[in-house]
Amino acid sequence: MAKGEKGGANQAQLFGKNQIGINPNVPLTERPVIALTVAVLCNIAPDLKLVSDHRRTKCAMGTPDNKEKDEVEDDIPIALCLASDSSSSTVGTHLLGGDDENSKAVVKQWLDYVAKMSVSESPKKKAALIASLDNTLQNSKTFLMGGCAPTLADIAMFSALGWPAQNTELKAMLAAIGQSSPTCRWLETMASHPAIRESTQLALGVAGNAEAVFCSDSGENPLDDLISGMNPLEGGTPGRVCTRFPPEPSGYLHIGHAKAVLLNDYYARRYKGKLICRFDDTNPSKEKDEYQTSIMEDLKDRLKVHPEAMFTFTSDYFGVIKGYADYLIANGLAFMDDTPQDEMQKERMERVESKHRNQSVEECQKLFKLMCSGSEDGAKWCLRIKMDMSSDNGTLRDPVIYRQNTTPHHRTGTTHSAYPTYDLACPIVDSLEGVTHALRTTEFNDRDEQYAWIQRLLKLRRSRIHAFARVNFQYTELSKRKLAWFVDQNLVEGWDDARFPTIRGVVRRGVNISSLRKFMCSQGASRRVVNMEWGKFWAENKKEIDLIAKRFMAIHKTNHVKLFVENGPDAEQSNEFVTVDYLPKDPSFGKRPMRLGKDVILEAQDMEGVTVGEEIVLLKWGVVKITQVEPSLVGQFIPDGNIRACKRKITWLASHSNNTPCILTEFDNLISKGKLDKDDDFKDFLNPHTMATSEVVGDATLKTLEKDAIVQLERRGYFRVDRPYLSEEKPLVLYMIPDGKAKPMSGLVGSLAHR
Repeated sequence: MAKGEKGGANQAQLFGKNQIGINPNVPLTERPVIALTVAVLCNIAPDLKLVSDHRRTKCAMGTPDNKEKDEVEDDIPIALCLASDSSSSTVGTHLLGGDDENSKAVVKQWLDYVAKMSVSESPKKKAALIASLDNTLQNSKTFLMGGCAPTLADIAMFSALGWPAQNTELKAMLAAIGQSSPTCRWLETMASHPAIRESTQLALGVAGNAEAVFCSDSGENPLDDLISGMNPLEGGTPGRVCTRFPPEPSGYLHIGHAKAVLLNDYYARRYKGKLICRFDDTNPSKEKDEYQTSIMEDLKDRLKVHPEAMFTFTSDYFGVIKGYADYLIANGLAFMDDTPQDEMQKERMERVESKHRNQSVEECQKLFKLMCSGSEDGAKWCLRIKMDMSSDNGTLRDPVIYRQNTTPHHRTGTTHSAYPTYDLACPIVDSLEGVTHALRTTEFNDRDEQYAWIQRLLKLRRSRIHAFARVNFQYTELSKRKLAWFVDQNLVEGWDDARFPTIRGVVRRGVNISSLRKFMCSQGASRRVVNMEWGKFWAENKKEIDLIAKRFMAIHKTNHVKLFVENGPDAEQSNEFVTVDYLPKDPSFGKRPMRLGKDVILEAQDMEGVTVGEEIVLLKWGVVKITQVEPSLVGQFIPDGNIRACKRKITWLASHSNNTPCILTEFDNLISKGKLDKDDDFKDFLNPHTMATSEVVGDATLKTLEKDAIVQLERRGYFRVDRPYLSEEKPLVLYMIPDGKAKPMSGLVGSLAHR
């Protein structure tokens, strides 16, 4: 419509095709969230501007050609315009209903239905919409048109219901019909969709006369100072950052994964954005429900990471990814290949094109269908994307993006017989889920160009890549396949064995999550892969646990000597105690009673070479003068003895039936070589002595400890409670926590190396 026809100077300004004019005073339900959702999905958002215009009653945008400054008004027409302009992409086509004319017509019917149903003031019309949704969403359909992604029909209907997250009336209505309603499930799915959340946030961000620019680096949202060792995210905007952690459910999370997830979590928190945990479940031959469940538990219960969008699955997008594969084939951008793997690898190394590279679209489609059928004839074929066989970057030499695999998938069963590779799935799903920054280890550097190539080729929303170095530890094997071997050979108790580098293992060993987070973030900016020394980490861990570890005393059950304190109380018949702080540096932790007695046990090595007349200090009690050495130790308690003048300051325990029997467990590395070379077989470097136990007798108050409590046994070291005291037959079990020192804290040498 020309300017003169719109009322001249009295009418609001006209906008170009990259601008949407919005009245910032209208409520959310009247803002162009449908259009903005389409813009996000079609990757138009980075080029759009939202311009505040108080004079408008309806949102407006220029037409794509913009030759006569024509405008499109209202949310649905703008959304249709944006989707139509993006119809050359798979996303744009899908939003409009796909290639099928009947589906397109059905989407249009839904849009017409929504346009006629002005429901903001009509509970009856909302009820009618819910009835329509319930009827259409029967048979467990995720979206109105089926499939794994919403169309314009879903987005418009969601808008028509008044955005339930902010609509009290609708919430009450849905509560009345019950959670079993398909509409409830559909609403939850739509409300959690990344594009819906982002478009809502963008619409809410328009205020006053300010111009809101998509992907702007400006903003008034203050950020916390970066942790030392971390770099800022390029293009990171407060409130707009979305990171993801994509584990493969083919094993338990280990210490190497911890760095990846904690860095992703840190950046999401620091930029006030969100973190998605997405299971990269594209290889059914390796994946199990057991691993998936363990990863969820480790993130929530051990690492204390809570993804905002909770957990998603690449398998939820198999249908969408296959659609992109079909698009590549239809546009001559991919080909089917049956070249044997060794020969294909040789050709790629020598930059020789496959003999199938120039096959016809029809032939490629036929063979792709054959491969996806799961037939034996299709097993030898794979789909490769045409990139650049002459490139110095080997990952661009026509990589494989689809393979047959007839192993039942742990989530989708036998629905699919061919699966996308990580190289294809990752850039697609990152884009669809709204990931702004994909954090990847430097081992993926060559694949970064491939990742960006695929997003450009498929006209997907762009994601930035932020590289960091993977973390390795000396004397440690992190390969999930090799760790599984230890489990299968019964060389460890299981995936949570304290000698294992799994998250469960290191937490059971006594790793403090706060220190783990700090340690990993301090390594974050480095891109140099190094073999970390465990001692450095344990030293950092000690700083944290030292602040919370209550102090107790314990004496070896058999390797001890008895001291008779002639003027001491009778421990069994009297109730004389000395009160000591649980944590001398922090009295707020409270106090514990320590029983006094005539009969005292001491570590044997502490009393080697003691002489008659020598004065020793029994820690927390006082000075005892030795009056006899042979045939047994006898002494006199000196109430006003000079503690500073004594050389021996030792731990002790009054003999009493209520003392706590304890089992101390020490560990060593499973691998005896600090760094395995490429050609080394890890089985040749197995440490034969990796665990040792000893029995001690400890304070009676040790019986009150609960599982996972961290304590310090004076002069012995730090320990974690692996099993609380249950009975004399099931005593307290404590796991020693290394403190980063090459030697023990005192002369009380353990059974294994102190590491």
